[in-house]
Amino acid sequence: MHGFAIAAAAAADDTTMDAEATNGFMWQSAIPADCPFERSKTLTGIFFTGRHSNHKCGDTVLNNKPYAKVEHASMKTSAIALALILEMLGAAAAEPQSAAVPAKSAASREIKAYCLDFNWAPTNRKRKPFAAPGTWAGADPAQHVAWYKAMGANVIQTFCVSCNGYSWYKNGVVPEQPGLKHDFLPEVVKLGHKEGMLVLGYFCIASNPKWGQEHPDLSYGTPTTYHIPYTDEYLTYLSSSIGDAVRKTGIDGFMIDWVWMPNRASTTNKWLECEKKLYAQLTGEAFPGEDKLPRAQNLAYSRKAIDRCWKTIRKAAKDANPNCIVWLTSNNTTHPDVVDSDMYKEADWLMNESGDMKRIDAVKAMIGKHTRLITCLARWNGQDATKVVPEALAAGIGLYGFTVPRDNGGLVPLAGILSRPVSELQGDDRNIAVLARAYHGVSIDAVRNDRGEFAEPSN
Repeated sequence: MHGFAIAAAAAADDTTMDAEATNGFMWQSAIPADCPFERSKTLTGIFFTGRHSNHKCGDTVLNNKPYAKVEHASMKTSAIALALILEMLGAAAAEPQSAAVPAKSAASREIKAYCLDFNWAPTNRKRKPFAAPGTWAGADPAQHVAWYKAMGANVIQTFCVSCNGYSWYKNGVVPEQPGLKHDFLPEVVKLGHKEGMLVLGYFCIASNPKWGQEHPDLSYGTPTTYHIPYTDEYLTYLSSSIGDAVRKTGIDGFMIDWVWMPNRASTTNKWLECEKKLYAQLTGEAFPGEDKLPRAQNLAYSRKAIDRCWKTIRKAAKDANPNCIVWLTSNNTTHPDVVDSDMYKEADWLMNESGDMKRIDAVKAMIGKHTRLITCLARWNGQDATKVVPEALAAGIGLYGFTVPRDNGGLVPLAGILSRPVSELQGDDRNIAVLARAYHGVSIDAVRNDRGEFAEPSN
C-alpha cells in the first residue's frame, strides 16, 4: 500500500489543486485477454481531475545563463497520478487471492468455460425448438454467477441475444426478453468480474425468428435452422446489435454461432429475390437460376457472403471495444465454406463444437498466431469427457460445455451431480461432472462433500 500512502500524503499537502473537477475523466482501462495478473480490488480506477498547472515562473540557469519564466506542469499532480498507477500495478500483482476464487486468473492461459444455454426449450424432444421469448426471464444474475463459481469456471458464456431474437439486457437496440426481471447481462458482468471471471455474450448469426417474422422478404421463414441470407439490411441490423451490446453491458466479448449460409434443404432449394440480388452484388454476375448454379460458383459465393458477414461482426466488435474477444464456434470446422478463411485467422477464439481433437488438429495451420483453440462437451456431440478433457489439457486446448437449464431459474442443480462418482453419470451430467473436476484441479475420482468441497478418495 506504499503507493497509496504516497499519493494520499501528496494530495493532503497540495493546497493548490482545483476544488472542482468539472472537466475530468475516468481512465478507460481495458485488460488484455492474456494479462496474467488479478485485477486489484483495492483501487479500481484512476480519475483525472482536469488540466492544472502551478509554479509557472522560476529562475533557472541553463548552460551558465539565466533562464527566467520556465513554464511547466505541476509536479505534484504528476506525482499523485504516478503513485496511483504504481499502486494499482502493485496491488494487481501482489494482492492475495481469495480461496473462493479459482486458482488461476480468468485471463490466464487456461479457458475453463461453461454455458447455461437459454437458446433451447426445456424439453426432452431430440430435436428441440428454440425457447419461447421470455423463458427464464426471471433468471437471477447472482444465482447464475454462484453456479459458475461452483463449477470452477473462469469464463461465463451467457447471452446478448439468444436464438429467439430477444436480448438479455434492458434498453438496448434489440428488445429484451418479455418479462425480463433483472438487467441480466450487465449484472452478470459486474458480479462475474468481482469473482475474477470473464463474461462473454452470444449471437446466433444465421437464425433469428424475430427478424424472420418482421422481415419475411429477407428470411426463409423462421425454421430452427439457418434461414437468413446476409443482405445489407441484415448486416446493418447485426452490426448495430453487436456494437450496442458491447458498449452497454461491459462484456469481455461474445460467441458467434451458426455462421452458415441458408439451409437449402429447408428452402427446397428456392432462393429469395433478396439473395439473388446479393449473389449478383458479391460475384458481379447475374444469378443463373437454382437449377443452373454450378457447385464451384455456389461455393465461391458462399465464401464471399460469409467473409463479408464476418468482417461486419469483427468491425462492430472492435470499434466498440478493441479488446473485445470474438469467439467463433463451429459444428463443422472443416466445411469448404470456411476452411482457410480470414475468419479463422482473425478470430480471437475458435471452438470445435463437435468436440473431437482430430478436428482441432486439422485447423491449427489455418488460424492466426493469437487465436486460441477450444473444444466442446455437450450431449449432442457424444464425446467421452473422460478422454477429451485430459487430451485437451495436455495439448493446451481450452474447455467448454453447455446444457439446457432444468429449473425455472435457468439453472441445473449441481449437488446431485458433483456428489456422485463420474462412473454413475451419463450425458450432460457426466460432462458437467468431468469439467467441474478439471476446473477445480482435482482428480476424476474426487467427489464433492457436504461442505461443498471436493474430496479425494481415501484409499
